Amino acid sequence: MSTTTLLGALLPGVPLVAGLLGLLLPPARHGAASAPDTARRAAIVLGVAGAAGALALAVALLVSLDGPAEASTTWIDLGGLTVTLGVRLDGAAALVAVAVAAVALAVQVYSTGYLTGGPRDDGDIDHRYPPYAAQISLFTAAMLLVVVSGDLIMLLVGWEVMGLCSYLLIAHDRRLPEAPAAAMKAFLVTRVGDVGFLLGIALLGVSAGSFRIADVLAHDHSAGTLTAACLLLLAGVAGKSAQFPLHTWLPDAMAGPTPISALIHAATMVAAGVYAVSRLFPLFAATPVTLAVLGVMASVTLLLGALAATAQDDIKRVLAWSTVSQIGYMTGALAVGSPPAALFHLLTHAAFKALLFLAAGAVIHSVGTALMSRMGGLRHAMPVTFWCTVLGLGALAGVPPLSGFWSKEGVLAAAEGAALHGDGPAPAWVGWLVWLAALAGVAVTAWYATRLLLRTFFGAPRTPLPHPHDPPTVLRWPMLALAVPAALLGLAGFPGWFSTHLQRTLPADPEAVSDLMPADGLIHLAPTVLLPMALLLVGAGLAWLGWRRDTAADPAAALGPLRPVLARGFRLDDLQHTLVVRPTTALGRLARAADERVVDGAVLGTGRAARALGGGLGDLHRTALPRAVVAVLAGALLISLAAALIGVPS
Repeated sequence: MSTTTLLGALLPGVPLVAGLLGLLLPPARHGAASAPDTARRAAIVLGVAGAAGALALAVALLVSLDGPAEASTTWIDLGGLTVTLGVRLDGAAALVAVAVAAVALAVQVYSTGYLTGGPRDDGDIDHRYPPYAAQISLFTAAMLLVVVSGDLIMLLVGWEVMGLCSYLLIAHDRRLPEAPAAAMKAFLVTRVGDVGFLLGIALLGVSAGSFRIADVLAHDHSAGTLTAACLLLLAGVAGKSAQFPLHTWLPDAMAGPTPISALIHAATMVAAGVYAVSRLFPLFAATPVTLAVLGVMASVTLLLGALAATAQDDIKRVLAWSTVSQIGYMTGALAVGSPPAALFHLLTHAAFKALLFLAAGAVIHSVGTALMSRMGGLRHAMPVTFWCTVLGLGALAGVPPLSGFWSKEGVLAAAEGAALHGDGPAPAWVGWLVWLAALAGVAVTAWYATRLLLRTFFGAPRTPLPHPHDPPTVLRWPMLALAVPAALLGLAGFPGWFSTHLQRTLPADPEAVSDLMPADGLIHLAPTVLLPMALLLVGAGLAWLGWRRDTAADPAAALGPLRPVLARGFRLDDLQHTLVVRPTTALGRLARAADERVVDGAVLGTGRAARALGGGLGDLHRTALPRAVVAVLAGALLISLAAALIGVPS
């Protein structure tokens, strides 16, 4: 095993060991705010060290990787169906691993301060911090396993462990009544998609005779098998990456701690689906029907998330719906045949979305509320948080020269090429659909990003706030560290080392550049860039004019009767509840009643009847002798009479 593949194998192992050791720690003593106990200290050390070790390994892998590398060994051979243990590494995997580990480290450090006091928890440390830190480490290890895995079964293991960790972390704050319900909803909705994901992997593995990704990609699958498998995989992507119609769990997941929101939205969980499709993209490129389905799903999700974000009052729910929309940009880039553009936006999104959630956490931690209607005027009291939020929202909206501008322009350029010139494997109409939806999304994103900034940091406070202030150092440094890539990472998309590392296939010649990699890099500056910039100005200008007209009013009031519909995500959650949850619940009640009254009734009734019969026979057996003699004679008489009436043959 080479040094490169050894680094890849160790990458998920370090946070995994830290997480398993952390689970062995006892819970911290409740109420020990002034002197955190040994268990909490050990949990902090293990959590931060595990994430830092993973980041160091990811950076070392990125630096040492001079071409695609792969190593595997057979784990199980079931009658010719092979499951392997191994890694499959390329520049894209290394870059995504760096993003995952960097965000995980920022979240671990940020959590040490976020869960130690403030209006959120009345000055009391979170006495369940050790399992919390351990679960973050396991979450990180699972995502890194997805990133480096060379076998679909191992990828599935990381995929499922992420689902379990997300359930535990969303439900972490048990004082919130909505947290357990949100965790259960996230778990069940993603499980629906994961059933399809599992079946898709099974189809590909059985068809290729191996679950090794290289074998699956090299095998000549039949058209029907490939189409069915890719469509089933998209079900898992829709669940994990919160894409229509399985997106409804993500906004409710905001019941979890804010650092967990940053982790789920920025670099793990929702990014896993995009990465999995890019990993297997040659299969999707061979099935235009699948790309068409992906394009429709991406366009609907992009606009749905953006429009729903315009009507939210909770600052975290605005960011949650924006994540739904931005993942739509990534899946849209995949649909038009540009995995590099999708991964480029994934990396920049990881930076600015993690920054935005940590900044939102700083605001919530300081003022004790997540509702923008109770905020206002925080710009002077929280200058560091304000400027971090400005950078994050600017990158989210695509303000040049921040990172989101360059990566979003890459997605728009890919969609434009597919629409106007037929570039890529998808039908031209898919390119048109994605391009128009993405352009509309630019204006809507600029509108709600401007609204969030104005409602939170400008104007006068709308309610008395408890001495707002910038967060302490342990919360501030992760924000400042993430502000750098949020501002500058997009510049790396110009032709060069970074662009070359976003190859998406393993070429036969290690020196060759994949056909999926544009020769001129990830950034395409053309006159058409003026159109999204104009839409950006229109969206931001409309929000500013609405706020300027009445700084005490909400610009979302202009939405009129549409506002409650948008606030509830077009009531798709209600539709799912009506069409799926209620019938399933009714069926469950019917099955329970049938089990209790029919099955249990038959079993219990048989037992009661047998017991009653035995009791009656026992009473007869214990009767007095005179009565027994009379009974025997009466029986003999009845038998004789019956024989005489029926007739006995001679």
